[in-house]
Amino acid sequence: MSGTSADAIDVALARISGAPPHLNAKLLNHTSINFPPQLRKQILRVAEQQPVSAGDLSQLNFRLGETFAEAALTACRRFRIAPKKIALIGSHGQTIFHQGRAIPYLGRPFHQGRAIPYLGRPTASTLQIGEASIIAARTGITTIADFRPADIAQGGQGAPLVPYADYLLYHHPKLGRVSLNLGGIANITVIPANAKPSQVFAFDTGPANMLIDALVANFTHNRQRYDKDARLAKQGSSIPALIDELMRDPYLKLAPPKSTGREYYGRIYVEELLRLGRRHKAKPNDLIRAATIFTALSIVDALNRFVRPKTKIHQLIISGGGAQNPLILAQLAATLSASPGNQVVGASFSASQPRLAGVDPVGAQHAAPLLGKASTSRKSRFLRRSTQIEILPSRQLGVPENAKESFAFALLAYETFHRRPSNVPSATGARHPAILGKISYASSR
Repeated sequence: MSGTSADAIDVALARISGAPPHLNAKLLNHTSINFPPQLRKQILRVAEQQPVSAGDLSQLNFRLGETFAEAALTACRRFRIAPKKIALIGSHGQTIFHQGRAIPYLGRPFHQGRAIPYLGRPTASTLQIGEASIIAARTGITTIADFRPADIAQGGQGAPLVPYADYLLYHHPKLGRVSLNLGGIANITVIPANAKPSQVFAFDTGPANMLIDALVANFTHNRQRYDKDARLAKQGSSIPALIDELMRDPYLKLAPPKSTGREYYGRIYVEELLRLGRRHKAKPNDLIRAATIFTALSIVDALNRFVRPKTKIHQLIISGGGAQNPLILAQLAATLSASPGNQVVGASFSASQPRLAGVDPVGAQHAAPLLGKASTSRKSRFLRRSTQIEILPSRQLGVPENAKESFAFALLAYETFHRRPSNVPSATGARHPAILGKISYASSR
C-alpha cells in the first residue's frame, strides 16, 4: 500500500479464512519501506499533473511494479517467511489520478470523485499504477491490484474502499464508532452501533498530512519531509483570520459520498496557501500550524455536519501517519469538547450567511493552545475524552496505526480471489456491490 503522500510502501502480513459473515482475519506482522527519493519525486510530479509522456508513464508503471515486488520480498525476509508460503498479494498501487466533478475554488476547479466532461461526455476515472504482472512474476505470488475502477463502473466514487475492513474490525453491538485514517487525505468510516453493512457510510473529510508535508518540504528546502511531533507547528502562532479563510473551503460543505486527493489538495492548492500566508503576514511555522489546525477542524466539521446529527458516536479510532501528530490530536479533542451534542457545525458564518437550525460555527476560535512538553507524551496523545467521544489509537483494537490500510487491501484481495464483492455501496455511492480488482496469476511454482 502506498498512499497519496507517497512517503513509503506499507506491507502487512495477514492470515485470512472463511467467508462473510464469518470471515476471520488476523494481522500477523507489518513493516514500511521507503521509496527511493528519485522515484518518489517522479511519482509526485506525475500525481501533481505535471506534463508527462506516454512513455514516461509506462516506464513509471513498470518501475513501480518492480519496486512493489522488491518491497514484498523484503517484507518476507523481515517477517522470516518464505514467499512460497504466501498465497496472495493485494496491491493498491500508487494513485496518480482520481477525477471528479469540478467547481471553482481559489481560482481553479476541484474534484469530488464524480464525472466531469471529457470529449463531450461526463467521465469519471481513476488511475493507480505499479504493474501487477511484474509483482506476480518477480515474487511468484498471484497478485490482485487495480481495485477502484470496478466501483466507479457501478457509479461509485471508487473511494473509500477501506470501510469493508473497518466494518469487520470495528462493528460493535452497543458502541457507535468512527474510524479516522490520517494519511495524505483524512477519511472517516462511520459504523453505528449494531450496524448492518448497508448502514455504514464513509467519505474523505479533507486534507490530513498532505498540506502539512508540502509546507514543511517547501520551507526546509526538502531537508524535512514531515513535521515530526508537530515541532514546527508548535513553534508557530495561530492566525484566526487565516484559519477561518481555510475553513471556507467549499469541499467541506459537500455532502457525502465524496472523495478528494492530490488533484485538489496538491501543488496548486499549496501555492495558493503560500499566497494566503503572505497576505496574512504568516511566518513559515505559523502557516504550518494553520494547516495542522485546519486538518483537525475540517474533520470535526465533517463529524458535526454529516455524522453526529444522525448517528450516536462513542469512539473515534485513529490510524495513519497523522496519528503521530500531537497537535492534530489535541485539536481534535479540544474542538470536540467545545461542540458537544448533535450540533451541525459550520465552517465560518457572517451575519449575511444563511444559518441552519442548530448550527454553531467552528473555526479559529476553537484553535487549541500551544502544546507544552507535558502534553506530547504517548499517553496524552490519545487518552483524551470529550463530553461524548473517546479518542483512541487503532492499536488498542488490534491493528497498529500504520498497518490498517495495507491490512485492508489484503482483505479486499482475498474477497476478490473468492469472487465476492467488497465495496460498500453506502460508502462509495455505487449502485451495486462490485468485485474489485484484476488478477495477475503467478507462474506455476
